[in-house]
Amino acid sequence: MLHCQTQRHKNIFGMTSTMEDKNTVLSEPRETIGLKKFTTEHHPDISLTRFLNVEYVHVKTTDGGDLYVTRHGMPFIRHLSPENWYAGKWFKANRERLQGTSTIYRVSTKEIGGRCLDLVVKWCRFGQDVPLETKIIENALNAEFNSPFEEFSLVEELRAASNGSCRSRIMLQKPLAIYVPPEKLQLWQTGRSKHKIISKIARHPGVEIDILRQYILIYKWVHGIDAVEAFQRAGIPEENLALFTERVIAELREKGFRVLDQKPAHFIVRMRPDGSIMKDKQGRYAYTLVDFELLERTPEHEKEVQTSRRVSYLVKQRDRFKDTSTTQWPQHLKPVNIMGVDYVWGLTESTSGSLWVVGHDPDLFDYFQPERWRKTPRTKLSLTDDTYYTKTKDNINIVWKISKVGELPDHSADPDAQRIIASGYNSPFEEFAIAFELMRQGIPTSYPRAIYMTGLTASETQPADMRRFERYRDLCMPDGSPVLRSDHDYITVWGFWNGPDESLAEKDGDYYTGINARNALRRGLISAEEYINLMAHVKEALATAGFDDLTLKGSHILLSINPKGQLMRNSAGIPEFRICNFETMRRCY
Repeated sequence: MLHCQTQRHKNIFGMTSTMEDKNTVLSEPRETIGLKKFTTEHHPDISLTRFLNVEYVHVKTTDGGDLYVTRHGMPFIRHLSPENWYAGKWFKANRERLQGTSTIYRVSTKEIGGRCLDLVVKWCRFGQDVPLETKIIENALNAEFNSPFEEFSLVEELRAASNGSCRSRIMLQKPLAIYVPPEKLQLWQTGRSKHKIISKIARHPGVEIDILRQYILIYKWVHGIDAVEAFQRAGIPEENLALFTERVIAELREKGFRVLDQKPAHFIVRMRPDGSIMKDKQGRYAYTLVDFELLERTPEHEKEVQTSRRVSYLVKQRDRFKDTSTTQWPQHLKPVNIMGVDYVWGLTESTSGSLWVVGHDPDLFDYFQPERWRKTPRTKLSLTDDTYYTKTKDNINIVWKISKVGELPDHSADPDAQRIIASGYNSPFEEFAIAFELMRQGIPTSYPRAIYMTGLTASETQPADMRRFERYRDLCMPDGSPVLRSDHDYITVWGFWNGPDESLAEKDGDYYTGINARNALRRGLISAEEYINLMAHVKEALATAGFDDLTLKGSHILLSINPKGQLMRNSAGIPEFRICNFETMRRCY
């Protein structure tokens, strides 16, 4: 049970009402404020940011943490500052633990402007195992808790869908803010699944989402009691409660959503003075829905959303370099050029990292937020490198690879070690710059999509090879931060080759299947002689373009198979190829 009995005659939205002659709950009050009026010109200590279609005001708190305030929370932004509810002894003295498997409290803020505000604060469980008792249906067996920003995004999407129908409008608890305290935790303190995390951070500690940070979700308190207690008080049979639960589930399904552990304790209702439960205009029990950490779209709606976002993505990728001089850029994103490549740059609020998305279109930024692809099922593409294929939550095929910049090869295992040591691995930005230079000279490559810098520091010791970091130490972003930081990991994101961007934007589909030259040889698609000739042809083409791959091998060359299973060849009968590895590519001077 998330809420206890109200003490005054207030409706379920916390608004005082005269109960003697009201039998219905009226429309939800508008306690929101336009975020765009809060500009850095008038408020230099804040910034506007947008994440998964939700706008936030980002405030650096006095304790060194971060506060992300939604439009619902803006009227109460002073109340939401941690010093007014979380700091010192106030939180312990004024909190009330609420029932449930999560860490969740009701807390009253300090009085500001003659008013206190009741909050529900909940520690995010993203990355933790879903408790067995929560897995009440088969579909929940592989469930994962939403990340904080995903949860707020889904709540607001459901709210927008609910506003479209008066009869089955669903009232929702209002998300006010996300607070990220400054202190880092030890892994055992986070409660996050060790078997999901330990093996992944052993080599690159910064690659995972910033698991050592706490994320506290702040919702507005909903006055009332849960449906279980209300039905007991009113003496209503349990079968009626079951019917009520079925109704809520059906109304959610109508909007395209479901909650995997849906239970009547998540429905907050109001009792009338005569002991009955307040009803809406249609004579049905009025309720407000709370607890959204397992909220998700239904499979049908998820497919619709993915299809829509994928179609939009493919068009935007085709047009990513079009002139956007008339585009109004959101405040949290900036156009930058690094080594001749244009990017959309911004911070990843969920991990305190940075993201550079290739092109001029700020709308592409959200597609590459780490939450959209870092936790989706993946396939390892290399036995020696950290290279993975995955399909993002937006149904986009990508390949992501952990950059080796700053590493030195294993002398005993790598026959090319001495050549690499002499030159060093390329930085992610060099890789992308080389790929685009090759494409300009007519040599096809994998499509560079984005570069992600993790928020979690990579290691307490500096990398073995500091040459790249020293070479580019003066290359900085608009906020003054270095582009290349030795204390963070970098991930390059590439397009998964299944056809040209231009063709996919016109008509989606799998035009080609990619296969590297080494595997093509193993599968008999090319002969050993063809393989040798192909390697020589690629090396010559690279040299003509002014480049040399110090470790050129078949796995660096991508070939294409058409839907008929035939290897694509040029007019001379040579297999068409794309370069897909740039970490040891060098310019020939």
